[in-house]
Amino acid sequence: MLKSGAIIVDVRTAGEFNQGHINGSLNIPLDQIGAKIAALKNKKVPVITVCRSGNRSGAAAGILKNSGIEVYNGGAWNTLESQIA
Repeated sequence: MLKSGAIIVDVRTAGEFNQGHINGSLNIPLDQIGAKIAALKNKKVPVITVCRSGNRSGAAAGILKNSGIEVYNGGAWNTLESQIA
């Protein structure tokens, strides 16, 4: 999916994101995801959500899916990073 233009959205807090993240991922904390729906829709690419364990990314994926965005829960950011490295 990444090769076809998907973007990774890390929904952890800025502090967590700054301690480590996937290169090129966007940091949009879960509590701000609703305010970014239009911007994500405008990108017209699939979104892969990640967090520390998969819980917050699952919640974010649900919000985005209900807004009509093609989205996939990538689970824990470090697990996904090891799969794409």
